[in-house]
Amino acid sequence: MAEYLSPGVYVEEFDSGGQPLAGVSTSTAGFIGLAQRGPTEGLPVLVTSMNDFKRNFGSYLSENQFGSYRYLAYAVEHYFVNGGSRAYIMRVAPNDAKPASGSAGTLTLTARNPGAWGNAVQAVLEPSSKAKTQIYEVVGDAKYRVKNGAGFNAGDVVAFEASGEKQYGKVISSRDNVIELEAALEGDVVDGGLLPAKVLSTCEFTLTVAYGDEVEQFEKCSLNIAAANYVEKAAARSNLVAVTAAPSDAAVHPLETLGASTISLSGGSDGSAGALSAADFMGEDNGPGKRTGIQAFIDNDQASLMAVPGVTEPAVQLALVAHCENLGSRFAILDIPREKTKVPDVLTHRDIFDSSYAAMYNPWLQVFDPLEKRNIFIPPSGSIAGVYARSDSTRGVEKAPANEVIRGCTGLEVQYNKGEQDILNPKGVNLIRSFSGQGIRVWGARTTSSNALWKYINIRRLFIFLEESIKAGTNWVVFEPNDERLWARVHRTIDAFLTRVWRGGALMGSSPGEAFYIDISRNTMTQDDIDNGRLICVIGVAPVKPAEFVIFRITQKTNEQ
Repeated sequence: MAEYLSPGVYVEEFDSGGQPLAGVSTSTAGFIGLAQRGPTEGLPVLVTSMNDFKRNFGSYLSENQFGSYRYLAYAVEHYFVNGGSRAYIMRVAPNDAKPASGSAGTLTLTARNPGAWGNAVQAVLEPSSKAKTQIYEVVGDAKYRVKNGAGFNAGDVVAFEASGEKQYGKVISSRDNVIELEAALEGDVVDGGLLPAKVLSTCEFTLTVAYGDEVEQFEKCSLNIAAANYVEKAAARSNLVAVTAAPSDAAVHPLETLGASTISLSGGSDGSAGALSAADFMGEDNGPGKRTGIQAFIDNDQASLMAVPGVTEPAVQLALVAHCENLGSRFAILDIPREKTKVPDVLTHRDIFDSSYAAMYNPWLQVFDPLEKRNIFIPPSGSIAGVYARSDSTRGVEKAPANEVIRGCTGLEVQYNKGEQDILNPKGVNLIRSFSGQGIRVWGARTTSSNALWKYINIRRLFIFLEESIKAGTNWVVFEPNDERLWARVHRTIDAFLTRVWRGGALMGSSPGEAFYIDISRNTMTQDDIDNGRLICVIGVAPVKPAEFVIFRITQKTNEQ
């Protein structure tokens, strides 16, 4: 309660209604795969275009070097071509991939992540200084009163220049414009002129790192480990290199200690496909900031579509499906092995899975390869993720992402007919088919679940949307007094949200009452629930189902009818 201690008029605000509840995004994709460069552990990286992907992860990979593991770049490209707008990328690298490195004296530069890309990184060292001043007075043995002692720190190497000659020393202490050096400077060092001819300056260097058009510059770096501008600290934000240096005790310019002005990195390698295994894509949970592969997406709460393009090992795909089921907030798009084109072979791979959080697509798509300047076949998962995103933005998550044209696709590796689809469709294999005059279209909308309640993709994704939206929009409820007033506010919040969803066409019924119900009362909670801090709200919704089979029954009309 507020305190009222003096007479007056008090105005107070309070919340009496429900909080606005916004829907979450359902079209952000997450991809795992091989790339030329990019981090292999930590948080997945957000890209918003193919150019953004190339800046962070490089371009296309060679088929001769990586075979069926090379499709990440193509999948991301066709995700954006087909309507995607945001994707999170987690790079996987072979165990035998190595980062490039180079050194000069005690300074060592190592590429931020493994790959031959690092061999093109160059670093240039140039002299610089963060502070300059003139000496007004000699106040003791190797002690000098200066005009301005700011920027001179213990351990800094300094240069005293007079008449074109330089002397070097090291700062012992700097306080109240009095600087003490390790050894006294020779000659007359005092200069009280307005335009000084004798200058005492710190000795640093500017590190410039370049990779193609990407240039990073770190100014006024020092080898003084106690300095705020110590080179390891200054270059810690670099996206290209990691810098390590040993502090120098010599009272000479850092560039003389390092003995080089240009460092070219070398020794980086992309590794080989033979060094890859399913474990590399499944990843390891080494704790926050150290997770790899699929496990890295545990730390990401934005991605709602997941794919490992072209990687069809059952262990990897089952790990991806388990990841989606455990989180309950994302949906897996699975590829079928390219060599499995016959119906029995496709069903053999399909029978491994039973989950409403995954869908399977076949066959592979023919697209133009900018790297090899010819048509190639790529796995469909990237393009399908783009179709999902496009359908969500134009129609809504309640619309099945099927009967949609696949953009950028010039053909199919296999053309299935209706009889073959009659076998595959009930089993949950979504085919991509070419229709005369209608282009190449997604012609299936089923999950890999054996539960008939969850056999349609849009039903599962609609529930993911509802669950995540309600969860994100009701955080304000936690630790509120658990009484009827709170229950009424929660009811109003969810009712307003579901009414908006119903009006958008995602729920069945001619009225909100037919489309959904919300029960939050003594009927859903016991006194034990309340005593243990539980607020239980039961929500029922009637999702719209896709018109998968359109049947027109026609008969002859006779005169007698």
